[in-house]
Amino acid sequence: MPQDIDFALPAPSRISPGLDRARLHNAAWVRRLGLVTDDRSAAWYDSWDMPRLAALGFPHADGPGLDLCADAMAFFFVFDDQFDGPLGRDPARTSRVCGQLTDIAHGAAAPTDADPCTAAFADIRSREIRGAHPAWIARTAHEWEYYFAAQAHEAIGRLRGTPADMETYLQVRRGIAGTDLPLSLGERAAGITVPAAAFHAPQLRIMRQTAIDVTLMCNDVYSVEKEEARGDMDNLVLVLESARHLTRDAAVAEARRHVDRRVGRFDELAVQTTALCAQLGLGPEEEAAVHTYVDIMAAWMSGYHAWQTETLRYRTAPEVVPASGPGYLDQILHNSPANAPCHQAS
Repeated sequence: MPQDIDFALPAPSRISPGLDRARLHNAAWVRRLGLVTDDRSAAWYDSWDMPRLAALGFPHADGPGLDLCADAMAFFFVFDDQFDGPLGRDPARTSRVCGQLTDIAHGAAAPTDADPCTAAFADIRSREIRGAHPAWIARTAHEWEYYFAAQAHEAIGRLRGTPADMETYLQVRRGIAGTDLPLSLGERAAGITVPAAAFHAPQLRIMRQTAIDVTLMCNDVYSVEKEEARGDMDNLVLVLESARHLTRDAAVAEARRHVDRRVGRFDELAVQTTALCAQLGLGPEEEAAVHTYVDIMAAWMSGYHAWQTETLRYRTAPEVVPASGPGYLDQILHNSPANAPCHQAS
């Protein structure tokens, strides 16, 4: 089973002390927003342990900051599962449904009759931008836009029925994974603002992309059986099998090599950050922010991996939901009418 595969990632160095509080908050939040509708769906959702993912992946967060991270993780996974059924095979309708959420990311108000997924996202967006730096707000609006827009292209892949080439896969997968956003949430949770000259330095841009790719590639290995059964094509293992005519075991082994190369590159670049800060003439507080940012990226990779080796989301799914059907028990993202206008991304 791919869930038995391990990756050469360091164990999390710490976990947020606010885990117990976050569990209580998140359980109440998903019920209040309607992301779970009955005891059975609540039990299935609880088995994923989204607050533990937040506490492992965002060790700098605590209190309301950790609550926000846990709620965001809940939204990502519940929202993703809404496309396991017919909606996820209709690119045009998916684009319309996600268009409303994109508008909210850019500042539009949620409709008064919003479905639970839309209401949950509006709540998360309003909380995450409160008091945030304008540059962070602008950047994350486009990160959310990419995430929502990519859902239609995943639907196109399902209709195609065969994996794309590696370059196309990465463009779609980075979008639907949305893993730019957890890194940005990590910045907010840690209360840092990375100077623009450092944030966009080649070393840190490569490290950010590496943290994104490592997370989604490890996840592809753990979720390949779930995704294959539902006709999802944007999975590294399936792409490698198709492009290189590999067996499942060989494709998993090659996926591990992809991860190992990226982790090695991340570590290589991390040791350059002190010299980079000196070259940019950063002050002590700015340099501290850069080093914290590097810690955030490393913690996300190791924390996410630790969570996915423990969660029941992948291990027990066949016992809870049908292999070829939706991975969630509640359909809570309301489909837009077929004649609804398309929303245009900015």
